[in-house]
Amino acid sequence: MRLAVRPLTKARWDDLVDLFNRRGGSIVRGCWCMYYRRSGGSDLDQWGEANKRAMKALVDGGTVPGLIAYIDKRPVGWISLGPRKDYLRLERSPVMKRVDQKPVWSIVCFFVDPKERGQGITKALLQGAIDYARSKGATLLEAYPLDKKVRSQPDSMWFGAKSLYDRAGFKEVARRKATRPVVRRALRPR
Repeated sequence: MRLAVRPLTKARWDDLVDLFNRRGGSIVRGCWCMYYRRSGGSDLDQWGEANKRAMKALVDGGTVPGLIAYIDKRPVGWISLGPRKDYLRLERSPVMKRVDQKPVWSIVCFFVDPKERGQGITKALLQGAIDYARSKGATLLEAYPLDKKVRSQPDSMWFGAKSLYDRAGFKEVARRKATRPVVRRALRPR
């Protein structure tokens, strides 16, 4: 298996569409990772095609809103990340609000093709996110994982499990809800 993680660019847009349109992608196919980029209000009018158009506009405008994992040349996973300031809804969240005023990048979503789960794709996406954020000058990477004693359904794990972040060197910096820590990893330039 050859696993590669690449930035979502205009040239890779069709790969994201292919991945999200597969069986098991109904949540990401509705959200298109736009939920946390919006400031609030009713999202029902933005669900589905409107979110897809908004994400495509970001990509067409040169924003890299995340990374795609490939096995050989087939898209198998996704991680949404970027500067926290791009995720307007995080500011209003009682669980994910700012810890301090330091500039951070945020990870807000993972999606792995259900047929490909259990192969280390999420771990590879997280490492890709660390490397990508560092390459763009980020000094802190932040995430909002689930921390539960019992295993959750994979479809509800879009933030990732705390144990994944622990193994990648992230440290808990806040916990405003029992199962939802805020974790960070300092990124040093290479």
